[in-house]
Amino acid sequence: MARQKLGQHFLIRESVLNRIAAAACPEPADLVIEIGPGRGALTRKLLERARRVVAIELDPFLAAHLRQHYGAGNLEVVEADVLGTDLTQWGSAPVAGNLPYYITSPILELVLAARPRRAVFLLQKEVADRLAAKPGSRDYGYLTVRTAFSATVRRLFTVPPAAFHPPPKVDSAVILLEPHAPPEGIGDSTAFLGFVAQCFRYKRKTLRNNLAGLYPRASLDTLPEASMRAEQVDLTGFVSIWTRLRSLS
Repeated sequence: MARQKLGQHFLIRESVLNRIAAAACPEPADLVIEIGPGRGALTRKLLERARRVVAIELDPFLAAHLRQHYGAGNLEVVEADVLGTDLTQWGSAPVAGNLPYYITSPILELVLAARPRRAVFLLQKEVADRLAAKPGSRDYGYLTVRTAFSATVRRLFTVPPAAFHPPPKVDSAVILLEPHAPPEGIGDSTAFLGFVAQCFRYKRKTLRNNLAGLYPRASLDTLPEASMRAEQVDLTGFVSIWTRLRSLS
């Protein structure tokens, strides 16, 4: 019952588990953080590649299972909600996990803020498509730009429902995030991301219409991109627009 309530689908296919662990730890690691370890299928693979694994698990039943089966060695089980956990306490250690579909976005936000060396996540294919989308595509949106602002995104491979127990109703995919410093010249990162969110507020409207009321009309009319929609602009373009509008204001 607890597993259903938490919406968990446990990855059981050995080949996929091996590929995720190899992506998270391409070379032997001192420490790796695992989010949502479940019964420990990926944990086992990570323990083969890292001297120490910290597994963050909310479900007390599963946390006890992990301690019983893997806790005698180099595994530390943190029984907690990852959204209330300070990931920066483990420095730049790689992060991996099979993310619950219903809280994928807030976990991504948390991980991006912590800036680990790399992060490898199994998540819903639809979300992976959005993270790796290109400007002008159907999947491109605020989440794409927000992620690109903090990390390079690589979509590694897809995972079919049959690789899980119980099988989800959707396909999944594995992504690699490699965090980097924010673009130069933006100033306040929070303000910039708020600006980008405003640009995407109404998907079918132009930048001029979405930004009306926040900037003088005369300033918006100076932008060559004013008649474009946000889905047509890449991160570099948003930085350029933001910089020009700030100078005009």
